[in-house]
Amino acid sequence: MKYRQLTKEQFESLHEDFARFLASQSIDVKEWNQIKAEKPEVAEEEMNVFSDVVWDDVLTKTKYIEHFSETSANLFKCEDEEIHRIAIKINWDINLLEQKGFEWLMQNPMDNSVEIFKGSKPYNNERNSEIFDLIEKGSSISKGEIFEYFSQLVS
Repeated sequence: MKYRQLTKEQFESLHEDFARFLASQSIDVKEWNQIKAEKPEVAEEEMNVFSDVVWDDVLTKTKYIEHFSETSANLFKCEDEEIHRIAIKINWDINLLEQKGFEWLMQNPMDNSVEIFKGSKPYNNERNSEIFDLIEKGSSISKGEIFEYFSQLVS
């Protein structure tokens, strides 16, 4: 497997897509139920292949991800050949995970207690694998507004 199997909830929300995926392999509902009952390892493999297809599609479309902790934020712009990072560190008692702390940062980005670092690097491995790794470590896919806001401030 390239990534990880989708969760039960993810499979449930994608059940129509999964049914189409099985149908593309000439597997109908009756046959799928039979496979699950008689050959669970084959069913598991089909679910793994589908999971990889879904993850690849999502990761290929991902342009921005972000990770927040109480006193720091890591904002990423994921281009085809390289990834850009803006790292923000707050040097006083604030919680960016709370609305009040986040709003303070957005209103006071140039405060003396805010350190902002910017950098870029080519991917060490395959692009989607690196983005997946960041997501598995707690990052979330975003629309990029926060990255672009800070990017303009530190250009």
